[in-house]
Amino acid sequence: MSSRFPIALRSITLCMLCVTPLAAQAPTAPAATQIMAIERLDPGLDEVIAPGTQIERVASGFNFTEGPMWHDGRLWFSDVNGDKLRAVTPHGDVQELVANSGGLANPPAGASIGSNGMAPAPDGTVLMAQMGARRIVKVGKDMSLHPFLSDYQGRRLNSPNDLVYDNEGALWFTDPPFGLYNGMDKDPAKELRFNAVFRYAQGRLEPVITDLPLPNGIGFSPDFKTLYVSNYGPEMYLRAYDVHPGGTLSNGRDLVRFAAGTGRGGPDGLKVDSAGNIWATGPGGIRIITPQGKILGQIKLPEVAANLAFAEDGHSVYITASTSIYRLRSKVRGIMPLYAEK
Repeated sequence: MSSRFPIALRSITLCMLCVTPLAAQAPTAPAATQIMAIERLDPGLDEVIAPGTQIERVASGFNFTEGPMWHDGRLWFSDVNGDKLRAVTPHGDVQELVANSGGLANPPAGASIGSNGMAPAPDGTVLMAQMGARRIVKVGKDMSLHPFLSDYQGRRLNSPNDLVYDNEGALWFTDPPFGLYNGMDKDPAKELRFNAVFRYAQGRLEPVITDLPLPNGIGFSPDFKTLYVSNYGPEMYLRAYDVHPGGTLSNGRDLVRFAAGTGRGGPDGLKVDSAGNIWATGPGGIRIITPQGKILGQIKLPEVAANLAFAEDGHSVYITASTSIYRLRSKVRGIMPLYAEK
């Protein structure tokens, strides 16, 4: 929770863990008796999530789930530590799409070197961040992988993490060092002096933000006039920027700062709904935050929530959280990726 906002709960909506069995997977998530909560911190939450909304666990048994994206009638997601790209249906049926999705030939077991964030591309393919190979690739309809972006001015990217397109067709992505497993910033393999937010347009790659220690989640307001970026640490915050034509930024400001000791995890993935609310992961779960920085509520899970995606009709919210995929319904429709299939 941001240190600027009191943790005085007006009401709490609790639901018991609802489990959909996952074929061919041994459930490793917490037991079904554990409680999950949607905490109502402001009456405005009722206009976003209906009181009494339940959270269900759709699938489990993974290593560390991330990068969710609704595509071709299923939720695509990365198993970062399992080094797999997978898909799950609304009924919980799981399929492995790409093995060794991080792109390293001999990956160290258990390291965070798999694939991560994804975004539909204008040509019908899917862009996917490969943390291990330190690049972004295109995933074809036949699941073949093709190089897309791997360096800036001849120096290798750190470890592309999350990505999104803007309304001008430019690709924006965060490049923290999480895929460098010998000490992150101190890794001798690190070639860039900064951990940037990059913008790629008309064949040109440009670092547009270079002063964030660990940029992570990224997204735009519905009118594309505001960019949101989460910083994982050491200080944890969600930052907003005004966006101008051509991708220039101004007026960077902290929308929310998260206090230490408020739960496991940190500012990771984020998404924005059609009302402009930011659904941002942070320590202790997912906050629903207005464009003015008011925290309306918090989604708490038995596991660390790393990212989320609006899916199906735009009112389904899928959450990637450690070993499991969770789902709930939103009254407000979420913003789907710019080039998502209609």
